[in-house]
Amino acid sequence: MLRFLSRVAFCSYRHLVFGGYSGIFFSSDTLQIAGYLKPFHRALKAMESIEMDSVSLKRPISSKDLSGDSVKRQKVSDNLFSTETSLKAQDVEPTSGIQNENALDRELTLEVPGEKNEEDFEKDELLDGETEEESPESFADMMKHGLTEIDVGITKFVSTHEGFSGILKERYSDFVVNEIGKEGKILHLNDVSVPADEEDPSEDIYSVLSPDDKKRLEDLQLFKNREDNVAIEVVEDTKEKRTLIHQAVKGLFPGIETKTEEREGKKYIIAYHAAGKKALSNPRKHSWPKARGSYCHFVLYKENKDTMDAINVLSKFLRIKPNIFSYMGTKDKRAITVQEIAVLKITAQRLAHLNKCLMNFKLGNFTYQKNPLKLGELQGNHFTVVLRNITGTSEQVVQAMTSLRDIGFINYYGMQRFGTTAVPTYQVGRAILQSNWNEMVDLILKPRPGAEKGYLVQCREEWAKTKDPEAALKKLPVKRCLEGQLLRGLAMYGLKNIVSAFGIIPRNNRLMYIHSYQSYVWNNMVSKRIEEFGLKVVPGDLVLKGDTAVQVEEGNVDNYTINDIVMPLPGFDVIYPKHKIAAAYEEILAADNLDIKNMRHRVKDYSLSGAYRKIVICPQDVSWEVVSYDDPKIPLVQTDLDKLEGKALPEYNKEGKYRALKMEFSLPPSTYATMAIREVLKMDTSIKNQTQLNTVWLR
Repeated sequence: MLRFLSRVAFCSYRHLVFGGYSGIFFSSDTLQIAGYLKPFHRALKAMESIEMDSVSLKRPISSKDLSGDSVKRQKVSDNLFSTETSLKAQDVEPTSGIQNENALDRELTLEVPGEKNEEDFEKDELLDGETEEESPESFADMMKHGLTEIDVGITKFVSTHEGFSGILKERYSDFVVNEIGKEGKILHLNDVSVPADEEDPSEDIYSVLSPDDKKRLEDLQLFKNREDNVAIEVVEDTKEKRTLIHQAVKGLFPGIETKTEEREGKKYIIAYHAAGKKALSNPRKHSWPKARGSYCHFVLYKENKDTMDAINVLSKFLRIKPNIFSYMGTKDKRAITVQEIAVLKITAQRLAHLNKCLMNFKLGNFTYQKNPLKLGELQGNHFTVVLRNITGTSEQVVQAMTSLRDIGFINYYGMQRFGTTAVPTYQVGRAILQSNWNEMVDLILKPRPGAEKGYLVQCREEWAKTKDPEAALKKLPVKRCLEGQLLRGLAMYGLKNIVSAFGIIPRNNRLMYIHSYQSYVWNNMVSKRIEEFGLKVVPGDLVLKGDTAVQVEEGNVDNYTINDIVMPLPGFDVIYPKHKIAAAYEEILAADNLDIKNMRHRVKDYSLSGAYRKIVICPQDVSWEVVSYDDPKIPLVQTDLDKLEGKALPEYNKEGKYRALKMEFSLPPSTYATMAIREVLKMDTSIKNQTQLNTVWLR
């Protein structure tokens, strides 16, 4: 029975809430152990049937109420728990140290990887499917070694209203993000037609395939048939006919390769799945008209998939390398997102065919342009967020949202900036800045309590036992994770040349460790500055004049508000406030054996130039409404795809038993949406705190 209840505890995690225990409550009658397991089981099944993986943000409960049991390692998705994903939560412009996309918080998605080889993982990515979830014994216990907001300096609020409860991301469709493009317009997917182009092959070529051929090819593409190829007999054996069949198969079914074979005196076109290393390293060359722009730009609509995973899927279906895609910023997995993507010399027609074979994706708004996209070019993101089952009164909601609109929120770096395991990423960054290379390797590779995939646990244990990078690497079926890349570097260069070994990891991934440390310092210093001076501007504060920071003088204090004030991320090319916070910067760095006057590193990549970041951000285009509903599965946001397909939102029951706060706002780059929501609800956003609080009622 205790084991059963512990599994229910994990199910309650799937409904983590702002303020309530789980968003779905059991009555005391249902929870009676003797004689009432059937209604309890029905309630549990109802919970499992609802599409929820939300994160709880709720009011603190006394620590004495939280009992800790032994920590268990579980096989859990790398999307949350590997160092690789902790790092890729933001896109960072290396030269500035702060330019990253609007930060959407990484949500928890538990998967059962099983024992797979690398080819199996490639198939999983191609199929674009979600893996069955595993139920840990106690997720809260696994996460009790993680960080809280206090650990990374997130301690203050700027508003005075009373917080209230609500469920964030009860469904991933409750969090919708539309990118704001270079021209300042909100991007929408509203056209899936292919622009006319005389150079594209005619649609007539697809008539050479019979309906049966198309069905077999579709099954092949989706790994649904038992054979590993499809043979299409060439009735009219001419080169022209064979060419048409080759073109039709590759045009309709990206990811499928073809060849001609003779069997028993007959010619056949053999179609087979070519996605994988060989196909990606030797993509088919296509002629490209000189008058056409080299890049096809398109709008990507995706559901419950992060940007890099989406690009990996697209690249494998198209048989091209992922690095020929470009974008202005990554988007979160646990959301519905719309963003612009560019790809080199792939036709709109070929891209549009992916709409027929991929789930949770939609491509459209195709244009040909001369240039790719660059990280940081976006103007921001527009959010549509639903907080379900709110407890706040109408007056409390108005106060909270008015404060968000008029005062804003503290521009903290959110929790995902610092990783989700027992080893925070800022500690790795600190070791790099200290040139303590052995400690850096140990922090990345050492075993840790908490939730990780089984093979990663085995890899860490092998490393701790043998310090043999090749032996540890053999424990990883997928070598592309950051730990695998570091081990491969150590195998190549040895333990006496860690700098070179670490250098094989992509530069942006390496720098994110350092940027995590900068963010840690910045959060702590901003909290201290607000503690000392509140929201008033004081002499010695910094404001930006163009790209240059200048100090506020006694005589012009009244010319500025707190929304103008910036604080530096530590570096050699910044100035510091001319008041007591400057000494606080020096103290926090000195405590980590770093010299604020010498932020240059002997390895040029790790020299910190620093940057400036606003203390308080006011969202733009803020609007909100409170809606009532009865069915927790009912959609409350009309997405771009809904509009494209003519799907209207269902009618709500104005007297429904639940109330939801539906809010919209726009944020500039390098800001975190969850920090805005934190300000509205006055809640701790850390995974550690929320998972523990969410399961305390079952203990």
